[in-house]
Amino acid sequence: MQFHHHGYVSGDPRIQPAAGVGVDRPEELPDEVDVLIVGSGPAGMLAAAQLAQFPGITTRMVERREGRLAIGQADGIQARSVETFQAFGFAERIIAEAYWITEMNFWRPGTDDPTRIVRGGRAVDDEFGISEFPHLIVNQARVLDYFAEVAANAPTRLTPDYGWDFRGLTVADEGERPVTVTLAGVGAREGQERTVRAKYVIGCDGARSKVRESIGCTLAGDAANHAWGVMDVLAETDFPDIRTKCAIQSHTGGSILLIPREGGFLFRMYVDLGEVPVDNAGAVRKTPIEEIIRRANEIMHPYTVEVRDVAWHSVYEVGHRLTDRFDDLLPESVGTRTPRVFITGDACHTHSAKAGQGMNVSMQDGFNIAWKLGHVLEGRSPESLLSTYSAERQVVARNLIDFDKEWSTLMAKKPEDFADPDELEDFYVRTAEFPAGFMTEYTPSLITGEAAHQERAAGFPVGKRFKSAAAVRVCDTNPVQLGHLARADGRWRIYVFADEAPAGADGPVADLSQWLVTASESPLAATPEGADLDAWFDVKVIYQQPHSAIDINAVPAAFRPHVGPFALTDLSKVFGVSPKADIWEERGLDRGGVVVVVRPDQYVAAVLPLTATEELGAFFAPILGRAVSRA
Repeated sequence: MQFHHHGYVSGDPRIQPAAGVGVDRPEELPDEVDVLIVGSGPAGMLAAAQLAQFPGITTRMVERREGRLAIGQADGIQARSVETFQAFGFAERIIAEAYWITEMNFWRPGTDDPTRIVRGGRAVDDEFGISEFPHLIVNQARVLDYFAEVAANAPTRLTPDYGWDFRGLTVADEGERPVTVTLAGVGAREGQERTVRAKYVIGCDGARSKVRESIGCTLAGDAANHAWGVMDVLAETDFPDIRTKCAIQSHTGGSILLIPREGGFLFRMYVDLGEVPVDNAGAVRKTPIEEIIRRANEIMHPYTVEVRDVAWHSVYEVGHRLTDRFDDLLPESVGTRTPRVFITGDACHTHSAKAGQGMNVSMQDGFNIAWKLGHVLEGRSPESLLSTYSAERQVVARNLIDFDKEWSTLMAKKPEDFADPDELEDFYVRTAEFPAGFMTEYTPSLITGEAAHQERAAGFPVGKRFKSAAAVRVCDTNPVQLGHLARADGRWRIYVFADEAPAGADGPVADLSQWLVTASESPLAATPEGADLDAWFDVKVIYQQPHSAIDINAVPAAFRPHVGPFALTDLSKVFGVSPKADIWEERGLDRGGVVVVVRPDQYVAAVLPLTATEELGAFFAPILGRAVSRA
């Protein structure tokens, strides 16, 4: 975290100075906004936290509830989400209060006595070091609290507008704010009606989304006709692994997914309620909590669970559904206009809860669309950028549904139907990278280049998230994780991994620096007049020498920009190789040097040789199509 460059800060540095529309922000919902977010779930809250970083953009978020969410249904936080929390500045705090999943145990009917379950195997949660962050369990409500804090502390001081129910919208063919949204008051606002005109709308209003309905999208797919009871409980039990994540299969054919919760005592159980007749008409959803508890005890024999308190419970049927598009752009309109309305999360993809994917994938939906809207509305990028949202995220949702079908089918399978008793455990280990959130790989587009030079940085695959690695910051000699320094501030990252020449020597690093700060084709040339040189692009250099051998005064200007009203030199962008982990070896980097370009949402957009300034300029040219140029 950097501060004081605008003057001494005596308070909490996480609270940014109000700026732009955040100065004298009206408490009441205005009639006109730039972006209206409908729904304050994980996707909506993240989108709000991201858009709140853009001072010139009026973003408001309406929510039917009259206040914050008290108890959320989702609780699984995959490592990719924790990386995202780091970008928003609260990973450390939420990790401290969460339950950490380090192992998953698999219980099955005993060989000698099938009526008794026995522990069959243990699986390390991240055996291969996919991420340096842990897999967490924490209530969805707390995740929303943290994002709400980020939004409220951001320059625009964004807070939810509670008590407004979305009723419908229309999109005009022209006009500065072509989306007209109708709202009705709830609770204390009962009887009130509002019309809000917006440039863009993000629908984050869940599986029964009215925004989705308003733009003519429908969820299509199938139901597995299999029901599960889920309960968060405080209970007394003799089951030895009650504080360890477990998949439990019994001789009755029923199964349980046990998820310990944060705090040391609460735990969640997904209890198999069996096949549901086609003509059940939803009756299974009325299954009483007493029956869910009885089934749980039946499955866990010889162990017992005496429930003392039920914090929350529900019954759901597994269903897998996906919309044909994630925005309002009909196929016949492609090429004639750009989308104005977007849907995220459960509004466009539904699946079972047992893979712990719903909240995680939804948040990445929100991250993806929010930074793009920020760039378009600030004039950094053309409107064509917005068409990449549906193209990118629909593929992710399809892959998620395919994975979840396989996982939920295995969870519902009877023990005697497995060809190998270790099949469930093997699947969990073999596919660990997908549920952790690291199999997303965006294909070439306006913002993701071809992988023509991938061999120069094998460990940073183009289209996949930037996997952090260790380095040592030269100015203060601190060992750091490069990925942890990237904030969700809307900036692109350009990592320059130097050749073997020392800092200050003539060669490709010096030439690249000169090009970055002087060439009209450089992406930095698009930075608005009067803004810091790194306002839109965060450029860092990593040398192959240890930090003690690097003369920071010899480092080229592109990596030591002057920032703030006092034009202070930022020394934090220069790094040496860590003596404990050589990033060149760990990430398969070419010793001749390489440039890795990373998107604002942490995905690798391009890998280029140090000397490929023409390619670097050509990559950013269409992305910066509407940007103001210094040249």
